[in-house]
Formats: sequence, C-alpha cells, structure tokens
Amino acid sequence: MTACSLCHRDTPEHEHLCLVHAGELRGWLAEIPGQALLLEEFVTPAGGRATQGRPGGGRAHSPAPVDLRVLTLLGPGRYDPSGPDDDGQAPLLALLGAWAGHIAYQYPAATRDAYGVQRSQPCEQAWPAGGETITGWCAWLTAYLPYALTLPLAADLYRALGQLVSRLRQLTHAEPRRRPMAGPCPQCEACALVRTDGQDTVTCLLCGHQLGLNAYDTHQAAVLAAHKATARPARAFELDKIAT
Repeated sequence: MTACSLCHRDTPEHEHLCLVHAGELRGWLAEIPGQALLLEEFVTPAGGRATQGRPGGGRAHSPAPVDLRVLTLLGPGRYDPSGPDDDGQAPLLALLGAWAGHIAYQYPAATRDAYGVQRSQPCEQAWPAGGETITGWCAWLTAYLPYALTLPLAADLYRALGQLVSRLRQLTHAEPRRRPMAGPCPQCEACALVRTDGQDTVTCLLCGHQLGLNAYDTHQAAVLAAHKATARPARAFELDKIAT
C-alpha cells in the first residue's frame, strides 16, 4: 500500500489518492455539468421571453448586470495544467479540456508506422464521445479517472477541480448535502459512513472504504439481523430471571 498524496491514508495499489479523495473527484465530475447549467441561467433572459418595453421595441429598463465571474467561467480561454498555479480565473471548458489532454498525453497508445512496425507512444489528443462540451469532458475524465489516479498528477487534478467546484458553488449557492448513514463501516466498524447527494456510493470518512448503494443496503440488513439475534436472547434471559 502507498500513502495518499493529500492526507497520507493508505491507497489502493499503484494509486496516488485514497478512496475518500478519489470518491470526491468522481462526485465533482458528476456535479459540474449541473452547476454549469445553473450558471447559464444567469446569462439567459428569464424564461427566454422577448424583451418587453416601449412601443417600437425599446427597453424600458436596463438589463440586469451579469456577474463577470460567470462570464469568465462560461467563456473561452486557455489553461495549462502543467503551468503556474491557477489564479482561480480559468474558464470551465478550457480547464476541463486541458486536463483531459494532459492525462491523454500520459496514456500510452499502440500505433503502427508506415512500414507496419508497432510503436507505443503517448496519445496526441483526448476525444470525448459526447463532444467537446462540459458534459463531454466530465464524462471523459470520469472514464479515465482510474488511470489518472495512478499518476503523480492526481493530486494536482484534485486541487484544480476542488477549486473549480468551490467557485461554482459560490456563484450558484447549490451544494450537495452530505448525509450520515446509520450503519457502521464494514471495514473499520466506525460510525462514519456518509452519502453525498448525486453520488452512487457510500463512503467511510475515517478509513475511506466505499460501498455501492445495494451493497450498503445488504450490509445494513445484516447489521440489523445480527443486532436482533443478540438482543432476543438477552431479553429472554431477563424475563427468565424475573420469573424465578
């Protein structure tokens, strides 16, 4: 086992982030497209209605000012993951696309040259199946996250997306809730299991163990069954003691 680059918990073999931080990355990638849709509402006329104003099409009131931070996030731009630290102003689409390209360049691809000789070299570009959109890039990054976690850049990816999600939440005021779960962790037995809205896993905040929702339901049912099995004999003993 190796240590997480961020918190020094144990990580899965050959990975640089623990299960907790890897789970947060997956959750952020699932959250970002929805946050982007909320941002787009800030720059779209309410209800898409035509402007109502004076006869002849004039506007009776000045349009509401748009937060420049929103325009920056949704606008064009450039971003270099291997460059200087992000100043917090990188456009959303540029940041996601640049990180996908950065990860793709580390990914080995098998090719054949003009003479039929097979060669292994880095990929030249990332190609999201859903197109070069926010949703498409998030889907690509999610698909290649298992590979990205084996690279030293995983911690930098975590910081970049964490900062991005923080910026989005500050503007939209929409933040997924973290809900505590009743059952103890099957790995460390601590009562530290939580589920974050929008994520399909339950995570232990102490050891990082993760369960799918069906696995958690099965685990919870087994815990309740074991509790009932130990509680009944104890109650029966108490009744026998009273009777005698």
